[in-house]
Formats: sequence, C-alpha cells, structure tokens
Amino acid sequence: MSFDYLIVGTGQAGVPLATRLAERGRSVAIFEKGHPGGTCVNVGCTPTKTMIASARAAHVARTAARLGVRSGEIEVDLRTVVERKRAIVHRWRDRVSQRLEGSGDRLRLVRGQARFESAHTVVANGERFTGERVIVNVGCRPTRPDIPGLDGVSWLDNERAMELESSPSRLAVIGGGYIGCELGQMFRRFGAEVTILDHNRHLLSREDEEISTAIEEVFRGEEIDLRLGVKVAQVRPGKGAALSIALSGGDEIEASHLLVAAGRTPNTDDLGCDAAGIELDDRGFIVVDGRYRTSAPEVYAVGDVAGGPQFTHSSWDDHRILLSLLEDGGSRTRDDRLVPYAVFTDPSVGRVGLSEREAKERGTEVEVATLPFGDVARAIEVDETAGILKVLVDPHSERILGAAIVGLEAAELIHVFVAMMAAGANARTLVDAEMIHPALAEGLQSVLFKLPRYS
Repeated sequence: MSFDYLIVGTGQAGVPLATRLAERGRSVAIFEKGHPGGTCVNVGCTPTKTMIASARAAHVARTAARLGVRSGEIEVDLRTVVERKRAIVHRWRDRVSQRLEGSGDRLRLVRGQARFESAHTVVANGERFTGERVIVNVGCRPTRPDIPGLDGVSWLDNERAMELESSPSRLAVIGGGYIGCELGQMFRRFGAEVTILDHNRHLLSREDEEISTAIEEVFRGEEIDLRLGVKVAQVRPGKGAALSIALSGGDEIEASHLLVAAGRTPNTDDLGCDAAGIELDDRGFIVVDGRYRTSAPEVYAVGDVAGGPQFTHSSWDDHRILLSLLEDGGSRTRDDRLVPYAVFTDPSVGRVGLSEREAKERGTEVEVATLPFGDVARAIEVDETAGILKVLVDPHSERILGAAIVGLEAAELIHVFVAMMAAGANARTLVDAEMIHPALAEGLQSVLFKLPRYS
C-alpha cells in the first residue's frame, strides 16, 4: 500500500500533521501500537495535572484556617481521584481516535507496531506500507537507571504511580526534576511521607539557584524530606519496610514505595532505525537538523524522540513548522523558536528565554531584576506569597531576554513575557502599561521597577 505520508506515532505532532495533510488531499497512514494521543494524553500532562488538582484541593482544605475558615479532618479518597483521572484520560483518548478515524478515506489509522523495513517502507500487522515521506513521532518512556539492586525490588514509574488507589505510607522519589517534584508534592498532599533524592545540589537543577531555592522552601514547609547532592548506591528489600535505599554517604532510607523519575528514554529500540538508515545519538534519540530531517532522505522526526524540548507544546509546534516546511515552502525552523515551559508544582514555575546562569555562560550582557512574590498585593491578600519573579533585560535594546517566575499562577503569568518576547517588544512596553489592581500581573510590572532605569 502506497501513501504520500507515513506517520509513526500518534503524539502531539503526529495527529495534527496527519489530519491537516489529509485535509490538503494527501494520503496518509498513521501508526499507533498503544493508545492514541501519545505521552501527554495517556501518561503525562492530562493524568498528572488532573491528579495534582485533587492534591491541591486537599492542601487548600487543610490550610484554610489561615484564612479564618475551619473544617473537619480532610480525607483523600485516592481511588476516586484515580477514577476521575482515568475518565478524563479516556475522554481525551477517545477524541483523538475519533479525530483520526473520522478524517475521511485519505487518512488511515493502523493500530499496531510499525517497524522500518527500509527508509520508506514500514511493516505493521503483517502488512507493508510505503510512503514518499515518513515522519517519526514515537516519543519517549521513563528511563530505568542503572542502580544496583533495582531489579530486586518493586518500583514505580510515573505511569504506575498514578494507578495507586491508596497512598503510600512512605514514598521515596529518585529524581528532583519536573516529574519527581510534581508527583512528590502530590503524594505528600495525599498523605504520604515523602523523601526526594537527587544527585544535584538543587531541585530543578537547570534553573537559577533562586528559582530552585524557592521551590525547596515550599517543599520543606510541607515537610517533604529533601536529600540533595546525594547518589543512590543501592536499593534492596528492607527489614522494617518494603525496601531500603543506601546512599553514597552511608545514610540509608526506608520506604514503602519507590518512584523512579530519572529522565526519559526514546522509543527507538524496536523501530528498525538501522534498516531505514536513521542515525541515532548515543542515548537513542533520532538525530535531526533544524528542518527535522534525519540522515535518511525524506524521513523526518518530531516531538520528544528528536531530542529537543520534551514538552507537549513544543511537539505541537513541531507539526506547524514541519507542515509549513513540507507543504508551503516555509523557512521557519525548530531552531528559530522561543520555548517556554512550566513545572506544575504548587506554586508553579514558569520560565522562558535565558536564565541568568545561561547568560553568564554565553557572555551575554544583561540587567537582572528580582522581586519576592510576597511583595505582590494580590499574593498577600490571598495568602499565597511563596515564590519569586526574575527578569533579564538587554541593557541596550531593553528587550526581555528571559524571565522566570515561581508563584501562584506562574504558569499563566509567564505568558505575558512569552508574548512580549515573541513580538520583540521591549520592557518599557510593560513598564508604561496600566495594570489592573489588585491582579497578580501587577507583579510583572513591579519587578521591572527594580531596575534603576525604570524606578
């Protein structure tokens, strides 16, 4: 069977590519060995943020006395939380399936493992498919780190952790990145004792120290045990608990459950990339250039498997850029874009552009302004004062080069800076704006007032 396009994987780039190409009259076959929708819908954004919403509700209820509101003992029914999560996942998954299956005769959804036989031929369910162009969107899965003894104990990845219907009594989390922080805080609010272990000196180690420290202070305030700058030497069955974790310094931690959040591994090991002549890097990611081209002619890779920013919105943006390149003669590349991101802890973290550390490493001259989130009037009024605002400004053009926020609704507030940077607007645009009082967005203006030129 011959098609204009073969798309392997139904992630956040593959699905809109398939449907929009079909709308343009192209014949498309798209392959999925698991559930349609990719990581985001099935085991990533959708289920995680759904369960985090329940955890925040429990936390707000427990701490409402600070606002003069008292309630009885708070009980989390984790089974109901998980059932709600499953229902929302199924709703989005079904929408993806309906979108693909309802796109007409030019789009065929093939449910089964696709493997390359050659650069433009894949085999699935015993059938052979050829395409003039091939796009790979197979995503990633949780990494299994090389920790002595890990095979001898029962451990959780993010997917299995979100299927627990009763809270762990004591949860150990290996990894202080996005997943470890989000799920660690979530289970703490569900009632577990939580210890987060990371070999870096700070949580969210790619961030500037003030940003990481702001989240660490929140976590310690919620009695989350942070063991930073440590290495896990061994994991073994415990005596008084389900398992024991030995650290390089000689300390030992006992836990009822272990969550491993140590990165992501690309799903290329069973794809047949060798047969297609698709080059992989030393971690298994597909090597692409700025136009998503792999080492095989007319074979492209998008989304997490291409080794770029592993965010749903970046994958979705990949589809727009690649569609324009392939069908409209576009010139925008994956290297030209501004990639914002957020960590959905509570308070959340929002970031776009350069960090101060990155600016120093590049030798980029910047002016830096910071403001405690607790100086924002709205934050004081709602008693959500944890966090910090930080902005980097070019001293010559006054353009914003980067911003980071830890605070209430940081993941929403950061979009003001995203829009300004995308438009090329300078900081004075925000300084001269009339901001609503008392809104959290006032803080975005207030932090710029900390720079002498705007004070």
